[in-house]
Amino acid sequence: MSGEEVPSTDLITLTRHVLSEGFRLGPAATGDLTMLLTAIQTTSKFIATNVRRARLINLVGLAGETNVQGEEQKKLDVLSNDIMVNSLRASGKTAVLVSEELEEAVIIDEKNRGKYCVVFDPLDGSSNIDAGVNIGTIFGVYHVKPESKGSVEDVLRPGREMVAAGYVMYGSSCNLILSTGNGVNGYTLDPSLGEFILTHPDIKVPSRGKIYSINEGNSMYYHEPVLKYLNFIKNPPAGKSPYSARYIGSMVADVHRTLLYGGIFCYPNDKKSKSGKLRLLYEAFPMAYLTEQAGGVATTGTKRILDLEPTNIHERCSVFLGSKEDVQDLIKFYEGSN
Repeated sequence: MSGEEVPSTDLITLTRHVLSEGFRLGPAATGDLTMLLTAIQTTSKFIATNVRRARLINLVGLAGETNVQGEEQKKLDVLSNDIMVNSLRASGKTAVLVSEELEEAVIIDEKNRGKYCVVFDPLDGSSNIDAGVNIGTIFGVYHVKPESKGSVEDVLRPGREMVAAGYVMYGSSCNLILSTGNGVNGYTLDPSLGEFILTHPDIKVPSRGKIYSINEGNSMYYHEPVLKYLNFIKNPPAGKSPYSARYIGSMVADVHRTLLYGGIFCYPNDKKSKSGKLRLLYEAFPMAYLTEQAGGVATTGTKRILDLEPTNIHERCSVFLGSKEDVQDLIKFYEGSN
């Protein structure tokens, strides 16, 4: 193999890595979380295959229904939701499931009940699939409350109480980004092995970036602190370069870039969407959890996202997350407006 790089023979798979994390916990580790994450990764492989083949097998298009958000459901949305619910139920490790696609929480029957609750968006950004844009699955995991047999109250809790969160991004490669409360790691699906391999260990968000991500088409509705911040980064003091705009319209893709390269991801509430557009439980919480675990900051502009207490499973909120210094700059404009 002269002139060729010899591939590594020490492949750290997702399962191996999560198990090694569990061993560090000693007797407290039961393996249940590992089995739950195994169910999620298996589901992700199935969804990844169908995303690549969606046009060929007629999974692109509308299913003729709308979800609880009032959005028309794509066929792939419905399929991905069914796959997630069935796989998580069959794992025997879950008690409550909350999906963007379902109006009510799914309470698992007693014979299949476990001690975890999973909140998820089965296919974020699916409206972009025809354009070949990266889309993904977002998830967060809670323990059920002590003595609880599983109810919606088990997930109506601050995001700081999550025990794991992550997302899977489907694109030119399939990437799974995960935190179990001890930093953030990234894995890439090797199709030849059918395994997620550790490729991005210990992800850290740079303290400052050069990119901002926001849908400026809605700028006429933005509140003053956001407009002032955007003007600040686009028209900086002499000697500093303006920030570059990068906005894909898929939360998974935009946040993924922010975690790796820094900068700020913005999805503010505004005069049109007074509570914001992103869902707190299964979009904002998991992404805020990952951001903080990677050394970044996640805020509504006035409050830490992970400290919010949801009152319903489809509640929305304003989201700003990314590099610590960039988000702190944004917060100053909110403080100044008061």
